[in-house]
Amino acid sequence: MSQPSRIPPTTSGNYRVLRTVPTYDEAQRIVDSLSDAQFPVEHVRVVGTGLRSVEQVTGRLTNGRAALYGAASGAWLGLFVGLLLGIFTVGSWFAVVLWGVLLGAFWGLLFGLVGHAATGGRRDFRSVQGFEAEAYDVLVGAEYIDEAAAKLGGGRPTA
Repeated sequence: MSQPSRIPPTTSGNYRVLRTVPTYDEAQRIVDSLSDAQFPVEHVRVVGTGLRSVEQVTGRLTNGRAALYGAASGAWLGLFVGLLLGIFTVGSWFAVVLWGVLLGAFWGLLFGLVGHAATGGRRDFRSVQGFEAEAYDVLVGAEYIDEAAAKLGGGRPTA
């Protein structure tokens, strides 16, 4: 049986907008100011609105880079496996670890090249995906909204 969440659902009508700000940093500063003023911040939420997916292109992906990235990730996996097997090795554990890294790098290089070739040139770039919000609402429990506004020194909440 799962435990109930301690966080009330976002659709709850028990929260009011204290402030709406354009950046997450500004929302963090508001919550930090409330915390510094000894406000019970467990009654505060920061909700991003107008979410959109953003993909930042970080560079071209050539056969050489695909092989290099594959070899690097394979070497990390080989290091992990080599260390794990090295624990149970009688004798030179260093040789086991080294072979793990070398074999991992070789297979990673191979799979990196094959994987890149399989795209057929449709995705010759690397990227990082994330989400951004157009604005951030700082919400406060309805029974605490006036106290939060007073602690911020801004009078009444925005909504």
